[in-house]
Amino acid sequence: MVVGLSPVRLWQVGALCKAIGTSLEAQFNPVRVGGEISGFVRAASGHCYFNLKDATGQIRCAAFKRVAVGIDFSPCDGDQVELHGRLGVYEQRGELQLVVEGMRRAGQGALFERFLQLKARLEAQGLFDAQRKRALPRVVRGIGVVTSLGAAALHDVLSALQRRVPHIPVTVVPAAVQGDSAPQALCAALQKMYRLRDDSHGVVDVILLVRGGGSLEDLWAFNDETLAQVIAQSPVPLISGVGHETDFTIADFVADLRAPTPTAAAEMAAPETAVWRGAVDGLAQRLCTESTRALDRQSQHLDILQARIARPSAGVSAMRQRLRDCEHRAAFCAKEGLSQRAAALARIAAALQRDVAQMATGHATRLDAAALRLGLLDPSLVLARGYAWLTDVHGHSVARAKGVQPGQLLHAQLHDGRLAVQTISARTK
Repeated sequence: MVVGLSPVRLWQVGALCKAIGTSLEAQFNPVRVGGEISGFVRAASGHCYFNLKDATGQIRCAAFKRVAVGIDFSPCDGDQVELHGRLGVYEQRGELQLVVEGMRRAGQGALFERFLQLKARLEAQGLFDAQRKRALPRVVRGIGVVTSLGAAALHDVLSALQRRVPHIPVTVVPAAVQGDSAPQALCAALQKMYRLRDDSHGVVDVILLVRGGGSLEDLWAFNDETLAQVIAQSPVPLISGVGHETDFTIADFVADLRAPTPTAAAEMAAPETAVWRGAVDGLAQRLCTESTRALDRQSQHLDILQARIARPSAGVSAMRQRLRDCEHRAAFCAKEGLSQRAAALARIAAALQRDVAQMATGHATRLDAAALRLGLLDPSLVLARGYAWLTDVHGHSVARAKGVQPGQLLHAQLHDGRLAVQTISARTK
């Protein structure tokens, strides 16, 4: 034991810093603290370093890149902010340090909550749907701008438009862009722009709603529900260019297009004149090429026609040859047709003669058969076998004994002659 020193543990510096850090983490973390930014530095790595101070103290803070990229504004010295994160000790320097996990401007908690509630309500109404978003017209004839006359945003927009499309007319309707009366003023200005878009002031094909950057409170006029409804009623595509790239407002979500800055909004609405000139030059070159090709085709066709006109005799000779060919074909067809018809008539005559001969033969056969049957019925043949044909004096045939009276005179026709007979008696069976 060394005389004069108390018997306490001997720490290594690094181990002591680590132990202090562990103790702080266990006692305070996570921690939330508010104050003013001082000495803000953004390193090339993307990490941010600064002090957070108030009237009685300060603490070193570090916001690493993964957190810094998610901060929705650009921090700078003098900003009042609220941080949440974890306390620790930076062991290489033995410094107390707050590792930032989140940052927002001081006093924004309630406003941001209102913003989220309004955003959810309007989204449920379909005001943010991609289907209702309209594309910018290919050719813009006039541009409308709604902003404050004293705002730097107006100067930026007009400068960009003058540089890119000095030939396009610009209509400006002024309105307050900050303060309690700003939402109502913006609504009135937009509605006036809607009425002006087709009157004597000139056509307006695109409307720019713009304002420079600021805090959430500064931009709050663009988070108004009535303004959102008026924006949704725009008869032409509307571009919202409010704040800086990290600022978002309800107007951005409802508009047809959102620009990160007012200048960007002007650039989106008006492609540079050089772009259009290049397109026109390309179309002119294409027109020239197509015209040249068309003239070449027509010239070639004209040459062919001229060649035909220059030698009419060749055409006449060709027509005469075609006429002779037609005559030969007609004569051949006529001759061939007569031959075919004669042959057909000969075939018909032969067939007719055969049919007549067959009919005559058939009739003769049937006649012979009929004559035979008729001969068999000849009464003379019956009389030749010893029979007689009796008739009365009136020539009526007597075929039965009934009705014949005794002494009645009858005639008997025999095979070889005729007899007159008198009935002695008549007897029936």
